[in-house]
Amino acid sequence: MKVLSLGIYDIVNKPEKPLAYVDDIGDFGYFQQRPLKNFLTFFSKLAAERNATAARDVVTKEEYYLYVYRTTQGLATVLVTQGQYPNRVAFSLLGQLMDDYVMAFPTPASRQGSPAFAPIHTYLGKFQNPKESDALTQVRQELDETTEVLTKTMESLLQRGETLDTLVDKSNDLSWQSKQFYKTAKKNNSCCQFM
Repeated sequence: MKVLSLGIYDIVNKPEKPLAYVDDIGDFGYFQQRPLKNFLTFFSKLAAERNATAARDVVTKEEYYLYVYRTTQGLATVLVTQGQYPNRVAFSLLGQLMDDYVMAFPTPASRQGSPAFAPIHTYLGKFQNPKESDALTQVRQELDETTEVLTKTMESLLQRGETLDTLVDKSNDLSWQSKQFYKTAKKNNSCCQFM
């Protein structure tokens, strides 16, 4: 799962370009980058326009996931990932991004002319790995690892317990056999006495 793009769109005024946009498509070949960027911006804008007001939605197109968060103010943030991204982390990112943008540009007039919004680049870098960017995801991962270690420990203890049970059974068998040997030896030795 890789974050490919992040954008903020004005749904009411519908300008030609997004209010703020950043992408990370450098891993793709040079001749793939331009069509991919067109794809990302077109589907992001389309998903933002078609999403219900004050709603969060996930749209999939082949291996791409579009996470859309639209506010009642006519703004929408869109996150596009290659592969599934944790929903809670995605919408947390979109909510934080929207809050920061609205604080920086509180009125529609201040948003005219697509002013630069530098924090969007920070968000793109910060949320590339959802496990590092979200404390709850980190805790969940640590719990999963701890559970795995405990499960392995319990399995080895159970195996050890089975081994101990087997040893006890063998010991009981050996004890019984040694008693039988003693009785047989005593019986055999009782027929002949040495003086």
